[in-house]
Amino acid sequence: MATTQFYCGVLGLKFSHAITQDVVPSTGQYNPHIHIFFETQDGSSIAFFECPDAPGEVKDMASPAWIHHFAFQVESADVLHQAKAELQAQGLQVLGPVDHDGFVLSIYFSDPSGHRLELTTPLCDGTQLSRYESQAPQVLERWARARSVAANAPARHAPEGAS
Repeated sequence: MATTQFYCGVLGLKFSHAITQDVVPSTGQYNPHIHIFFETQDGSSIAFFECPDAPGEVKDMASPAWIHHFAFQVESADVLHQAKAELQAQGLQVLGPVDHDGFVLSIYFSDPSGHRLELTTPLCDGTQLSRYESQAPQVLERWARARSVAANAPARHAPEGAS
């Protein structure tokens, strides 16, 4: 399967489990499938279904392709650049690296099913990461009210000690 080869062979995740069933446990719907799990370095898993008899899902055509994606953290910018070179050597198109306002550095590519993936590494220290984390609720609240980047400008890069 292309998905298993990609997540194990290209991304180096551990193929940790597979379940085959005729009925979807959460819905009781008859839909023969395989549910495959890949373990990340921190012990978390990402899982996919293959349902050969099911029609494909309708994509959200109102959203650009870059919106929905999975992000995985790597150790450093050097590891990120090495990963980009390895992905390109395997024939994948890779975008980036992209510096997200000094927060993280990221590259983007797609798996065989078209899922957009991101490899990312922090660019700031733990103190700055803590500041970003503490500011996140206010940024979200301002966005929910105004749906505007300008409304969040003060919180995006607040000076040390400000919130």
